[in-house]
Parts: sequence; structure tokens; C-alpha cells
Amino acid sequence: MFRDVFNLKSLVLPGAIFVVLLILPPIIPRFYTYILAVIFLTALLAMSLNMVVGHGGLFQFHHGAFYGVGAYTVALILTKTSLPMWVGFIAGPIMAALVGLLIGVFCVRLTRLYFGMLQISLGSLIWAVAFRWYSLTGGDDGMHGIPMPHIISSSNGAYYFSLIILAICMIVIYLMFKSPFGVTLQSIRDNPDRCEAIGINVRRHQLIAIVIATFFAGIAGVLFVVVEGSVFPDLLFWVFSLEIFIMCLLGGWFTFAGPILGAAIMISLRTFVCIYTEYWTLILGVILILLIFFLPEGVWGYILEKFSSQSKEEIEKGSK
Repeated sequence: MFRDVFNLKSLVLPGAIFVVLLILPPIIPRFYTYILAVIFLTALLAMSLNMVVGHGGLFQFHHGAFYGVGAYTVALILTKTSLPMWVGFIAGPIMAALVGLLIGVFCVRLTRLYFGMLQISLGSLIWAVAFRWYSLTGGDDGMHGIPMPHIISSSNGAYYFSLIILAICMIVIYLMFKSPFGVTLQSIRDNPDRCEAIGINVRRHQLIAIVIATFFAGIAGVLFVVVEGSVFPDLLFWVFSLEIFIMCLLGGWFTFAGPILGAAIMISLRTFVCIYTEYWTLILGVILILLIFFLPEGVWGYILEKFSSQSKEEIEKGSK
């Protein structure tokens, strides 16, 4: 299976990038190490959303709720119990997937915009619990000073941990995209009525995709706690989910690497633009408008389109 999906040429660029990222921490300032770690976990979150939006055709407007569930789960286990660290790290994604299953059971009965609106409503209930339950979650103050093992408590430790987890998850997600399940999911996205007519259980495939995507969102939530050492209810708010959605749109939500590029661009812009101005949301709105008009396929989608068109031209010239 691996030989059919991967080839040597396709692994050269990702492998080179991975090696460069491995050697960066000792030679760059600590601040940039932190920013890169945030990009890693946000890229995983955007990839998990792209599983259901770009490849599944579902309007998952409140994906941040599952990200927050994973983060709060590991934070509560590490601060409120004496259970080992690995229990919390495993429980976070599992709890996010269970919540995704519960919400997905209701949402898959609806289609398109109605699916998204119902998910926003149910996800907002989770945010309200985290925001109001002061005795458990700390309310709007959040939870801070979450203890971490020494090996990942430093900035470099959190960086390498996030990078390795991202690399593993990328491989797993890529294999899912190339699997029969992934191909079927894309077919459902393109024409759900025809898929149902030939005997494919559309709702079951969509529900499985939601559970898988929310599981990876929970992993991203765990990485957030590792990198930040804190958690707060803004992670569960629908506005943050909109930012994740824009990352997929910015990079190209019909591509595999698009959400990664979109997350890197968004985090970098927000970090460095906020140094000079407080009107980040205004700039984000302008970027979104320009993106819709000039790059509807996203940055990476545009690059792939140009590359494929040039390849076709070269083939045509060679044939002549």
C-alpha cells in the first residue's frame, strides 16, 4: 500500500522540510520556535477541518469546539487528577471524537447550511459550559500553569513534540485520503445523490469522517496545552472556528497541503501584523475579500493549477 501511495519524488520535498525544521531550534530565537510550534498545531487543526469541508463537502462551521474539548480534557486530567500524563494525552482526542459523534448524529440528518447552523448551536452549548462553570474550568479566566513533563515543558521540547506528532498525523491523514474511504468521501462531496443511488450509505460515511476529523482536532487541542501550558474558552468560540475555516480557504481546501500553508500564513500574519496595528480583523477581512475574488482555489490550489497547466504545455510542445 505504501509503495502505491508514496514514491521517492513525492517524499523529497516533505523530507527536506522536515530535516530543516529539525535543525532550526538551536539556531533561531526562542520566540520563533514558539511561533513555529503554534503553526504546527494549528496546521493539524486546519487539516482536520479540511477532511470534512474540502474532502467531505460538509459545512463544519464550529470545528473549534472539538479542539477546545480535547484541550480542556487533558488540562482537567492533568490538574484535577493524579492520573499519568499519557492518560490525559489519549483521553483528549477520544473525548473530542465522542463529542463529535454525539453532535454528528444530529447534524448529518441535515444538509449544507442547515448542517452548519445546527453545529454552531450545539457547539455554542459546549462553549457556554466552559465559560460559566468556574469551579471546574475556571470560567472566562481559563486554566493556567498546567503541569507538563520536563521533556516537553521547555520551548524546544514542545516544538519537537508538536513537529513529530504533526508528521505522524499528516502521514495517517494522507493515507486516509488515498484510501477507498477517502475516495468515496470525495465522491459524496461531488454528488451525494448519485452516491446514494448506487448504494453508498452517505450519512454513515459523513459521520465517520466527522468522528475522524474531531479526533485529530482533539490531538491539536492536546498540542495546544503542551505549547501554551494553558487553556481558555475562546478556543471553543465560533469566531475562532471561522478563522480555521479561512485557513483552509486561504491555502486551498480541495488540496492536501493547502490547510498547512493557510495556517502558516494566518499565524504569521496575525503575529507580525499585530505588532504594528490592533486592527488585525480588518486586515483579515480585506485578505478574505481579495482571496474570494482573485484566488478562489486558494494559494496552494493556484500554485498546483499553474504547475499542471505548464506541464500540459510542455507535453504538448514535446509531442509536436
